[in-house]
Amino acid sequence: MNSLHPIGIFDSGYGGLTVFKSIKALLPQYDYIYLGDNARAPYGNRSFETVYQYTLECVQWFFDKGCPLVILACNTASAKALRTIQQIDLPKLHTEKKVLGVIRPTSEIIGKLTHSNHIGILGTKGTINSGSYEIEINKFYPGLVVNPLACPMWVPIIENGGYNSEGADYFIQQYLDELLSKDDKIDTILLACTHYPVLINKIKKHLPDNINVVAQGDIVAHSLFDYLQRHKEIEQILTRSGNISVFTTDDTTDFDNHATLFFEQEIRSERLHL
Repeated sequence: MNSLHPIGIFDSGYGGLTVFKSIKALLPQYDYIYLGDNARAPYGNRSFETVYQYTLECVQWFFDKGCPLVILACNTASAKALRTIQQIDLPKLHTEKKVLGVIRPTSEIIGKLTHSNHIGILGTKGTINSGSYEIEINKFYPGLVVNPLACPMWVPIIENGGYNSEGADYFIQQYLDELLSKDDKIDTILLACTHYPVLINKIKKHLPDNINVVAQGDIVAHSLFDYLQRHKEIEQILTRSGNISVFTTDDTTDFDNHATLFFEQEIRSERLHL
């Protein structure tokens, strides 16, 4: 029996660290395990079935490590795998375990952040093509006009260290122009990819002052806080030593070098062979 019961944080790579950073800042007392499946990233262009299989495999690993709760800090995994895991796998295999994503908590709050009721959603092709945000947002705010747009160049630019380059500005401007040309009433833009907060200052620079840019980290962190308040059966078994363990399925040196950008503190990861 595993004596440690940390919260698991999962992403296909580095981006989920922006969400983890916010969670750790708000809830520092708990133990955490982070896993980046970098060896099989990016998930954004993979099929629903492939993302589901990869995500389920990683979720099972978290359960084996003693995690009673796993956060999919990845929009693509949340869009393509979460529902199946929650509705099919957990009832059959792990009725006492919970898996949560980033799309629902963001969808619950986004309508409160717009005055015009016209928003933009920027994400990977996988997230945008899934239609998950339109579906979830419509449940809470049926009158909201949602404009989704895939930005396939942004993640490669970030991961290849070009986030401060003129090339980054070019592609940021290109996608923002495309989004705003679709709907000139947009006053709120959601960054529906956990990589994108790295670009948030550049994104704001290319937008009018009246447009609000929303990252997901703090939203997900506060949603997790509320969830634990409402689910004491989970909260009470979580261990509280403030420990962090970080794993990657790829090269640890490369992961650690990138991770500092996303987590904003030094990371020492371990290699995991799935």
